[in-house]
Amino acid sequence: MEGENQKSKSSRFLKYWFTTGKHKKPDPCYPNNEISDGDDYESENFLGKVLSQSVDMGPCKLTNELRIFVGTWNVAGRSPIGSLAVDLDDWLNLKDAADLYVLGFQEIVPLKTRTVVGAEDTTKATNWNLLIGKILNDKYGCPWLTPTMMNEATGDGDYTRNTDLKRPMRFAGGDQTPIKFQGRIPANRVMGGSRYVLLASKKMVGVFISVWIRRDLVRKYYISNVKVCSVACGIMGYLGNKGSVSVSMSIEGTSFCFVAAHLASGEKKGDERRRNHQVSEIFRRTFFARSPKDDEYPNPHHPPLTILGHDQIFWFGDLNYRLYLEDSFARQLIKKQDWEALQGFDQLRKEQEAGGVFQGWREGNIEFAPTYKYSSSNCNRYSGGPLRRTGEKQRTPAWCDRILWYGKGVRQLSYFRSESKFSDHRPVSAQFLAQIDLLETTNPRVIALSKFLPSIPSPKQTEKGETNEESKSTLAALMVKDREESSPCLRNS
Repeated sequence: MEGENQKSKSSRFLKYWFTTGKHKKPDPCYPNNEISDGDDYESENFLGKVLSQSVDMGPCKLTNELRIFVGTWNVAGRSPIGSLAVDLDDWLNLKDAADLYVLGFQEIVPLKTRTVVGAEDTTKATNWNLLIGKILNDKYGCPWLTPTMMNEATGDGDYTRNTDLKRPMRFAGGDQTPIKFQGRIPANRVMGGSRYVLLASKKMVGVFISVWIRRDLVRKYYISNVKVCSVACGIMGYLGNKGSVSVSMSIEGTSFCFVAAHLASGEKKGDERRRNHQVSEIFRRTFFARSPKDDEYPNPHHPPLTILGHDQIFWFGDLNYRLYLEDSFARQLIKKQDWEALQGFDQLRKEQEAGGVFQGWREGNIEFAPTYKYSSSNCNRYSGGPLRRTGEKQRTPAWCDRILWYGKGVRQLSYFRSESKFSDHRPVSAQFLAQIDLLETTNPRVIALSKFLPSIPSPKQTEKGETNEESKSTLAALMVKDREESSPCLRNS
């Protein structure tokens, strides 16, 4: 009799607790009106009905947000130098640090015959990665553990969370291969040694992409299917002086594609159609091959094969679209800083409106001066114009360097240029908030509910003398065990 009274009291408390919202932290999957339905519940069966209802109501879609920095910079064939650190610091906007840094470069080598048709040399890409890693990590007082880039790897490979920090992490294949630390480094030093780690990197002649992620997020999220692809569509349609390098990856249940591109130059009439054609070729020829390991991941969807198969896509680079405007008029509008009027003549916007390229894609409002072409390094004057110097190229200033995106769950926070005089282009960057879908467990509602359930001892537990706290611990342990057994990604964490 005493056990029945205790059970009845606990059930009445539970009913009050749920219907009045007197719990510490309501689960987003469980609005109060879904749990409480008035007096239809009998107090004795209330807990059992709540638990069974939580199973029947289906899965709850949980989401989170990532801050993503996307940047593009044509460096005019110049090698990275130590003094460039200040310019990189400004470009990467480290005062407002991101979770993911995706950097696209063009012309990291001079576009000469020997570099275009000769064997691929990854030295410049390695040097850029070393400098980027140093800037990202030194900013936060983390000593950068200088990596040694190994020989070129073959195949794309995948990157998944590696909980054994004494082994080198696996990165996407291609031209940049895993970082190996010299000697055996204790786990605490690796964790404290750098805040950002290289996730993927790919080079094709002068086009280069480098993706960095906060180290703690490698632990927090399930990252899979990291793959790279390059498409050469320059001279004769198949040389690498123009084209793209792309990275495909999944973070939890959301797939991302990052495309760094360098399109055909020229401001003659009809050059825009060449650029449009190269965009079509990149869409058509970019392919992320599947591997047998793809079926092992807990993500219920197969990894995308093409660019448009991804949930969220970012396309950036020296796209080379110019202005449909005479040079003198363009310079007048630039002097007035009338960016709205100048955008009315922007070639890329016009081509989008006409349906020639990037239909349905988005770009932030441009509120900065054209980024190309400056007279020379260490100069703030556009090339050509009334003050044109002998031998200087006549070029109408234009927004050649752009960042576009496609997909749901993306919100742009900023879009700006930096003022480095390192090359004849100014670097451009954008910050985004991207929503990601968290991978679902077999029964997330019951697991979430278990966080808030008070302990209710059964008559058998009461007879055995088991305390409320012991009962609660037993219930939580069983639920966690069930969750781990049903989710491969949690077993690996």
